[in-house]
Amino acid sequence: MRKLEKIQIIKNVGSSWVALAVNILVGIFLSPFILHHLGDAAFGIWVLIFSLTGYYGIFDFGIRSSIIRFVSKYTATHDLNEVSGLINTALFTYSCVGVLCLIITVAGSFWVDRIFHITPGLQSTARWLLLMVGASVSVGFPLGMFGGVLEGLQKFYILNWTNITSSLLRLVLIVFYLRRGHGLLAVALITVGMPFLASIVRMIIAMRSMPVKFSSTLVDRGSFRQMANYSGLTFMIIVAAQLRFKTDAVVIGTFLSSAAITYFYAGSRLVDYAGEVVSSLAQIFVPMSSQSDAEGNMARLRKIFIAGNRVCAFTTFPMTATFVIVGKSIIEVWLGKRYVALGYPVLITLIIPTTLMLMQSASSRILFGISKHGRFAVVALLEGTANLILSILLVRPFGILGDAIGTAIPLAVTYLLFMPRHLCRQLGIRLSTYVRQAYLLPLLLSVPVALFLFVIHSVSAAHSYRQLIPELLIAAAIYAVCLWWAYTSNRAFQVDDLASSRPELNSVATLEMAVTGQSSQPEI
Repeated sequence: MRKLEKIQIIKNVGSSWVALAVNILVGIFLSPFILHHLGDAAFGIWVLIFSLTGYYGIFDFGIRSSIIRFVSKYTATHDLNEVSGLINTALFTYSCVGVLCLIITVAGSFWVDRIFHITPGLQSTARWLLLMVGASVSVGFPLGMFGGVLEGLQKFYILNWTNITSSLLRLVLIVFYLRRGHGLLAVALITVGMPFLASIVRMIIAMRSMPVKFSSTLVDRGSFRQMANYSGLTFMIIVAAQLRFKTDAVVIGTFLSSAAITYFYAGSRLVDYAGEVVSSLAQIFVPMSSQSDAEGNMARLRKIFIAGNRVCAFTTFPMTATFVIVGKSIIEVWLGKRYVALGYPVLITLIIPTTLMLMQSASSRILFGISKHGRFAVVALLEGTANLILSILLVRPFGILGDAIGTAIPLAVTYLLFMPRHLCRQLGIRLSTYVRQAYLLPLLLSVPVALFLFVIHSVSAAHSYRQLIPELLIAAAIYAVCLWWAYTSNRAFQVDDLASSRPELNSVATLEMAVTGQSSQPEI
């Protein structure tokens, strides 16, 4: 049984990394390809509509997280009757949400060209694009439930491989049709069509993996109440995330123009990629901290907190150094030289506070793992609200940079003043001890990379992929040598002055299992 669990963990973790790599590479290639075929205004509408429909994620209400939790719980007890009630209730709820989103989409399609500054020649296209994407998201609510079932069954690898296949097909089809003169709507149809097909495949696999009966008689208030009790705080954090990450394009499109969104995207999308890399790593700390909390092992929980954030910093710091020093070259090579003047200031404005967030990614996961994320939910919601207000106030006098500043200030406040102090109080650790042990080593190891990039960039800035890629590969090799030294010298995962009373749970073993995916508990 242990061998089978280990194989499943390897499949889940390995496929997650592959899916992330494919998604980022496809995005890096497709963004400039679509932009140069459609133009600034059309590409800005593309980003605007997808950002707008991204708000529909609020209507998830945290239901997916409850599906994952309770499906995993009920299947462990082999209680199919209770699972059937939960899934049927969730499917009914999601279907109602889908209908609501479809009504909002149809109504919004009549007003989208009046609310946002859209070029007259693209107004009809914007309406059809909103209808197409909004309808897809609406249908995606009930279909997406089956993805949650697969996560509850610990079959992440199915989700990952269907995502990989969908991304690669999307890449091929978009390139094919854009080269033959098709426009924005064709790209949108492909973009929403591939995930729809992937969801159908997941639905078939989920129904075969868990033979649940579907009937309106199985929809009950008890299951709904159970989901609602668990997902209340999660819903607040979902709302906060929408306000934090989905407001920029809407604010810029409302007060400036759709073309201005493209210039903001040039800097902000690089920050998003960095976030995706760290988040895919940090999710492993939820089950680890949950297990330690259940065992009452505070010593191990403290080690996960310090060494976990250190691992996140190992990943975050070199990316931040690269964006700060070589960011202009990256934007120029990726999208074009004319996007550097506005895109780079946005990148710098966002990457600093985002670094504060990413280097503490383990902290928020630990709060979820020990079920003490209530205060964080309130702070995150306040941050998201402040983000929206400041962005609206600053976008007109300062343009897209003002919007970025509106995002940066609340984010920095949360992760400078609240998160580190809150976790240190929860776990009984001195703030100075936490900062020194978690971040000093990653900072020192990032210095050689920063110095190399600074010298190379000062001598000759890269203006093409032929120049940029070797430069980044050498920097990565230097950092790999630094990490190898830290690992072989046992400094990478070492936590001082917080020794566990159980030798088998020392920090090195704990974090090595986490990073390699060899955890004693499957990933949630």
